[in-house]
Amino acid sequence: MPKTINIRPRFPAGFDDLLHAHARYKTYYGGRGGGKSHSIAKALVCLAIEKKRRILCTREFQASIADSVHRLISDQIALLVLDDLFDVTQTTITCKNGSQFIFKGLARSIQEIKSTEAIDICWVEEAQTVSERSWEILVPTIREESSEIWISFNPEAEADPTYKRFVLNPPDGAITKKINWSDNPYFPEVLERERLYMLRVDPEGYDHVWEGNCRVISDAQVFKGKFEVGVFDEPDATKTRLYYGADWGFSQDPTALVRCFVVDNVLYISHEAYGVGVEIDNLPKMFKEVPGAADWPIKADCARPETISHMRRRGFNISAATKWKGSIEDGIAVMRSFERIVIHERCKHAAEEFRLYKYKVDRQTEEILPVLEDKNNHVIDALRYALVGVIRQPNFFADCHDILSEMAVA
Repeated sequence: MPKTINIRPRFPAGFDDLLHAHARYKTYYGGRGGGKSHSIAKALVCLAIEKKRRILCTREFQASIADSVHRLISDQIALLVLDDLFDVTQTTITCKNGSQFIFKGLARSIQEIKSTEAIDICWVEEAQTVSERSWEILVPTIREESSEIWISFNPEAEADPTYKRFVLNPPDGAITKKINWSDNPYFPEVLERERLYMLRVDPEGYDHVWEGNCRVISDAQVFKGKFEVGVFDEPDATKTRLYYGADWGFSQDPTALVRCFVVDNVLYISHEAYGVGVEIDNLPKMFKEVPGAADWPIKADCARPETISHMRRRGFNISAATKWKGSIEDGIAVMRSFERIVIHERCKHAAEEFRLYKYKVDRQTEEILPVLEDKNNHVIDALRYALVGVIRQPNFFADCHDILSEMAVA
């Protein structure tokens, strides 16, 4: 009889459901450094010693055992000091209580997998590459009572079968979680340096690699090549006009306040406040997170006059931004006309939106359409409102110091 052992491994909080909740599907997706693969391998080792289980570890392409998670699971056995409970060979892993790990590729072994019986847990790693045909065969194959299918992947495209099945349209009762580096309390310093480097030199690629968002057709990105993320000094407010803009949230849409300024035809985004479901009574506190918001003029979305009136009564110098036919396109054109747009690294939502904001793409032809997507644009809308006077006066930047007198205008 194998000895009874009580292990208490540490998991990032986002993975608690691996051991403590039952669901037919458990999906963990996101960017690099979230700890998805290591956490799942560790959880499977724990479940394997708990009682006899057959665990299928698969992926779309597995030419050899070296392509599988065999090494990852054996490493977790060693880290948990459970070597005496397992027999690990070059191709198999079995527990002395009868638990068994099976390693197969879907693309080349799907018919073999179809005949595999009594699988309790199936882990599909690197699931972004799994075809619709593979899913159609695999899912009904895992048919033991209370069996589970665990899915882990870094997203590629919204049209991929895995993303459509388990993120866009998850089955009822499924557990679906986006896990990124920021959710991993054990995120190593060496990866933090890599993350910050990519954020600085390739903010568009960063969004896919580190933030776990689907790739976009880069030519469809509205601000491709126009922005960068970094650190810069605060301006002298006696010589530089500061602009503030607010976009109001509706239902699950966020409320955003942004502060920016212009120097030598470069737009700097220095501060943001951002919140979902912010009650109107809490808006003043949120706005005061942005330095100077209580003193400088703020231009806000005119769609909520009652909210603007409320904020004026609370002492903010806020007024409605003018809208006109084509004001969105005009605003984007003016922002793109800057030599550069520099986003302070503390403005995480602004940086994310500048990476994701794009034109619509025809799904069949992949042609870029002259229509802006109405998403990933709350901070960007706030910027348009902040710069509304500039947008209506495109020659404004000839000498930005001459308009400091506008500070007194409500």
